[in-house]
Amino acid sequence: MGTINVSDTSFESEVISSEQPVLVDFWAEWCAPCKMIAPIVEELSNEYQGQVKFTKVDVDENPEVAQKYGVRGIPTLLIFNDGAPVDQLVGALPKKTIKDKLENLLNNINGS
Repeated sequence: MGTINVSDTSFESEVISSEQPVLVDFWAEWCAPCKMIAPIVEELSNEYQGQVKFTKVDVDENPEVAQKYGVRGIPTLLIFNDGAPVDQLVGALPKKTIKDKLENLLNNINGS
């Protein structure tokens, strides 16, 4: 399945209305750290297929969503659950850090 590109116009339907948790990767083409974490986000999207939805928002092409959620630096990963942001990671972080956040969220949802 991989990541889904989301725009200012599709953000509501793809992220806010999602039945499952959503990781949103705010990035830009010119951002070197964004390119560093892109393969990690893609790997995680495969590992968490069916559990977490993975999306990407190009902040240059879709400034409204980034502004609405206070994204000031990229890459920024926002994790949404039930239509609201529940966690945020900023910078090119290791896979384990992102994975730990996702595991924590899924454990809370599943009551473990």
